[in-house]
Amino acid sequence: MHMAKRAERGKAYYMISAVSQKYNIHPQTLRLYEREGLLKPSRTEGNTRLYSDEDLEQLETILALTRDLGVNLAGVEIILNMRRRIEQMQHEVNEFMDYVKRELARGIDDWEQRLSTALVKSAPTDLVRHTPKDADAESQKSKVKNQK
Repeated sequence: MHMAKRAERGKAYYMISAVSQKYNIHPQTLRLYEREGLLKPSRTEGNTRLYSDEDLEQLETILALTRDLGVNLAGVEIILNMRRRIEQMQHEVNEFMDYVKRELARGIDDWEQRLSTALVKSAPTDLVRHTPKDADAESQKSKVKNQK
């Protein structure tokens, strides 16, 4: 099926007649959806409605809800708003999870750095205390005195 469309910066735009024909929907119904705020096609300078691929996806959702599920327009509006809010919340959750992952990674790096600077590498012999021979002799004398 041929659809009248205009390309603007690589995007496809469809005129109301082509959209109504493709989806077997009256142009007045498309205008109603726009009045109800369910669709927001862009306009040319001559005020002709131009539907983008995103608009058509939205229209397909509206038609699935109304035709297939019998949802009225008030219900469609509520569902679309809830869907938008869920997508927004999902986006916020994803951003928060990215933040937490970055902070955790940074925290682990900080701890690794602290541990590597806090632990002093030393040879095992440095850990054994050496007593000078004179001090050793003094301690032997004091032991002998205490035994008497």
